[in-house]
Amino acid sequence: MSSPQESEPITIVYIEDDERLASLTARYLESHGVRVTLAQDARDGIAKISRERPDLILLDLMLPGTDGIEACRQLRARLDTPIIMVTARGEEADRVLGLEGGADDYLAKPFSSRELLARIRAQVRRARGKAGPATTQIRVGRLTIDAAARHAALDDKDLNLTTYEFSLLHVFAERPGRVLTREQLMELVRGNAEEAFDRSIDVHISHLRQKLGDDSRNPRLLKTIRGIGYMLAEERI
Repeated sequence: MSSPQESEPITIVYIEDDERLASLTARYLESHGVRVTLAQDARDGIAKISRERPDLILLDLMLPGTDGIEACRQLRARLDTPIIMVTARGEEADRVLGLEGGADDYLAKPFSSRELLARIRAQVRRARGKAGPATTQIRVGRLTIDAAARHAALDDKDLNLTTYEFSLLHVFAERPGRVLTREQLMELVRGNAEEAFDRSIDVHISHLRQKLGDDSRNPRLLKTIRGIGYMLAEERI
C-alpha cells in the first residue's frame, strides 16, 4: 500500500520553541513530502491550527507561557486531529500526562527523524482510515463502528473519539468477548509494542470508558480482566 505522502500530502503544525531543532526537523520532514508550519508558542500554534486545519499536530511539552499539556487539552476540546507530544523529559509519568491531556502518541527527545516521520505517517493513515484492510461496519450490542467512515456510535449516538481511541475501540469490536493483553493492544493499535508502555493503554481505556458512559469502578462495556488485560463485553451493551 502506498504511503500517504505518495497520494495526498501531509500537513502538520509543529509547535516548538527551540528554533534550531524546529528548523532542522521541518527541513527533514519537508524533504519527505510533509508540509510543515512552525510556531514557537501555544498561542501562535493554536491560531495557525485553527486557520490551516493540518493533518497532524506536533507539540512540544515544555513551551513558554501555556505549556504543551494545557495546549493539548485546549486543542483536544476543539478537534480530533492526531497529536504527537514531543519532549526532552522521557519519564513514564510525563508520557502519561501527555496522553491524559489528549495526545495520541509520545516521542522523547532526542528522537530519530526517521522514527518521527514513521509515526506521523502512521497517525495520518489511521486518521484517514487507511491503516489497513478492515470490515466496513461492525455491530457489538448497542455499539456500531464504521471503519471506512471512522465513525462510532452507541445507541445511535455519535461518539466523539480521538484517532487513537477509535482505533482502540475498533480493535476491541473486531474481537468481542476476547481478552486482550496490553502488549497485544499496543501492537494491534500502534503496530509496534516495543515503543509503547503499559500505562498508555490504561489512560486510553479510561478515556474510552468516559465517552462510552462506562462506570470506571464497575465497567460493563470495557471490562478489566485483572492481571491479564481488557475485554469488550459481548452481552448487555
